[in-house]
Amino acid sequence: MTVRLKATTLVAGSAAAETLVLLEPLSFWGGLDSESGRIIDQWHPQKNAVMSGRVLVMRAGRGSSSGSSVLAEALRRGTGPAGIVLLARDAIVTVGAMVAAELYGKSCPVVLASEADWTAITAAGSLAIDAQEEAATIEI
Repeated sequence: MTVRLKATTLVAGSAAAETLVLLEPLSFWGGLDSESGRIIDQWHPQKNAVMSGRVLVMRAGRGSSSGSSVLAEALRRGTGPAGIVLLARDAIVTVGAMVAAELYGKSCPVVLASEADWTAITAAGSLAIDAQEEAATIEI
Protein backbone atom coordinates (compact mmCIF):
# COMPACT_ATOMS: atom_id res chain seq x y z
CA MET A 1 0.00 0.00 0.00
CA THR A 2 1.27 3.45 -0.94
CA VAL A 3 0.97 6.23 1.62
CA ARG A 4 1.16 9.88 0.55
CA LEU A 5 2.18 12.38 3.20
CA LYS A 6 1.88 16.14 2.89
CA ALA A 7 5.06 18.20 3.09
CA THR A 8 6.23 21.75 2.48
CA THR A 9 8.35 22.54 -0.57
CA LEU A 10 11.64 24.28 0.16
CA VAL A 11 13.18 23.48 -3.25
CA ALA A 12 10.97 22.18 -6.06
CA GLY A 13 11.62 18.97 -7.96
CA SER A 14 11.00 15.26 -7.82
CA ALA A 15 13.04 12.25 -6.78
CA ALA A 16 12.54 8.61 -5.90
CA ALA A 17 15.25 6.50 -4.32
CA GLU A 18 16.38 4.45 -1.36
CA THR A 19 16.78 6.48 1.81
CA LEU A 20 19.77 7.35 3.90
CA VAL A 21 18.40 8.31 7.31
CA LEU A 22 20.94 10.24 9.37
CA LEU A 23 20.95 9.65 13.09
CA GLU A 24 22.48 13.09 13.71
CA PRO A 25 22.60 16.36 11.77
CA LEU A 26 25.41 16.73 9.24
CA SER A 27 27.48 19.73 8.26
CA PHE A 28 28.28 19.40 4.58
CA TRP A 29 31.33 21.62 5.14
CA GLY A 30 33.94 19.19 6.46
CA GLY A 31 31.36 16.43 6.72
CA LEU A 32 30.84 15.44 3.08
CA ASP A 33 33.38 14.56 0.42
CA SER A 34 31.78 16.10 -2.67
CA GLU A 35 33.96 13.97 -4.94
CA SER A 36 32.61 10.66 -3.63
CA GLY A 37 29.36 11.58 -1.88
CA ARG A 38 30.73 9.93 1.27
CA ILE A 39 30.23 11.25 4.81
CA ILE A 40 33.71 12.04 6.11
CA ASP A 41 32.93 13.69 9.46
CA GLN A 42 34.98 11.50 11.79
CA TRP A 43 32.51 11.98 14.66
CA HIS A 44 29.34 11.34 12.70
CA PRO A 45 27.73 7.96 13.53
CA GLN A 46 27.34 7.24 9.81
CA LYS A 47 30.87 8.08 8.76
CA ASN A 48 31.65 6.46 5.37
CA ALA A 49 27.97 6.16 4.37
CA VAL A 50 27.40 7.31 0.79
CA MET A 51 24.49 9.62 0.04
CA SER A 52 24.89 9.64 -3.74
CA GLY A 53 21.57 9.07 -5.47
CA ARG A 54 19.68 8.45 -2.23
CA VAL A 55 16.98 10.46 -0.51
CA LEU A 56 18.73 12.01 2.47
CA VAL A 57 16.51 12.13 5.56
CA MET A 58 17.73 14.26 8.45
CA ARG A 59 16.20 16.45 11.11
CA ALA A 60 18.30 19.44 9.98
CA GLY A 61 21.74 20.31 8.75
CA ARG A 62 24.48 21.44 11.09
CA GLY A 63 26.92 24.18 10.83
CA SER A 64 28.80 26.35 8.46
CA SER A 65 27.18 28.41 5.73
CA SER A 66 29.96 27.10 3.48
CA GLY A 67 28.04 23.83 3.51
CA SER A 68 25.79 25.26 0.80
CA SER A 69 28.69 25.31 -1.64
CA VAL A 70 29.74 21.75 -0.73
CA LEU A 71 26.21 20.45 -1.32
CA ALA A 72 25.96 22.36 -4.61
CA GLU A 73 29.31 20.94 -5.74
CA ALA A 74 28.27 17.38 -4.87
CA LEU A 75 25.08 17.85 -6.86
CA ARG A 76 27.07 19.27 -9.80
CA ARG A 77 29.35 16.22 -9.75
CA GLY A 78 26.44 13.80 -9.49
CA THR A 79 27.53 12.58 -6.05
CA GLY A 80 24.89 14.41 -4.01
CA PRO A 81 21.57 13.13 -2.76
CA ALA A 82 18.60 12.62 -5.08
CA GLY A 83 16.43 14.59 -2.64
CA ILE A 84 16.37 15.76 0.95
CA VAL A 85 13.67 15.46 3.61
CA LEU A 86 14.06 17.70 6.68
CA LEU A 87 12.15 18.03 9.91
CA ALA A 88 13.33 21.59 10.57
CA ARG A 89 13.87 24.38 8.05
CA ASP A 90 17.53 24.72 7.14
CA ALA A 91 18.64 27.68 5.04
CA ILE A 92 22.10 26.24 4.34
CA VAL A 93 20.75 23.00 2.87
CA THR A 94 18.02 24.84 0.97
CA VAL A 95 20.45 27.36 -0.54
CA GLY A 96 22.84 24.59 -1.62
CA ALA A 97 20.08 22.82 -3.54
CA MET A 98 18.83 26.10 -5.02
CA VAL A 99 22.32 27.04 -6.22
CA ALA A 100 22.80 23.62 -7.86
CA ALA A 101 19.48 24.03 -9.69
CA GLU A 102 20.19 27.59 -10.81
CA LEU A 103 23.87 27.31 -11.76
CA TYR A 104 24.16 23.70 -12.87
CA GLY A 105 20.64 22.63 -13.78
CA LYS A 106 20.87 19.84 -11.16
CA SER A 107 17.64 19.11 -9.33
CA CYS A 108 17.56 18.08 -5.68
CA PRO A 109 14.14 18.62 -4.16
CA VAL A 110 14.13 19.64 -0.51
CA VAL A 111 10.98 19.24 1.55
CA LEU A 112 9.95 19.86 5.11
CA ALA A 113 8.08 16.98 6.76
CA SER A 114 5.86 17.12 9.81
CA GLU A 115 6.77 15.73 13.22
CA ALA A 116 3.65 13.54 13.06
CA ASP A 117 4.97 11.77 9.94
CA TRP A 118 8.63 11.56 10.97
CA THR A 119 8.54 8.00 12.36
CA ALA A 120 6.99 6.64 9.15
CA ILE A 121 9.45 8.59 6.98
CA THR A 122 12.53 7.44 8.88
CA ALA A 123 11.34 3.82 8.80
CA ALA A 124 10.88 3.79 5.02
CA GLY A 125 13.52 2.07 2.92
CA SER A 126 12.71 4.29 -0.04
CA LEU A 127 10.78 7.49 -0.65
CA ALA A 128 9.38 9.41 -3.58
CA ILE A 129 9.27 13.19 -3.35
CA ASP A 130 7.04 15.36 -5.52
CA ALA A 131 7.75 18.97 -4.57
CA GLN A 132 5.79 21.53 -6.53
CA GLU A 133 5.84 25.23 -5.74
CA GLU A 134 2.42 25.13 -4.07
CA ALA A 135 2.63 21.79 -2.24
CA ALA A 136 4.70 18.68 -1.78
CA THR A 137 4.07 15.01 -1.11
CA ILE A 138 6.29 12.26 0.20
CA GLU A 139 5.26 8.83 -0.96
CA ILE A 140 6.17 5.79 1.13
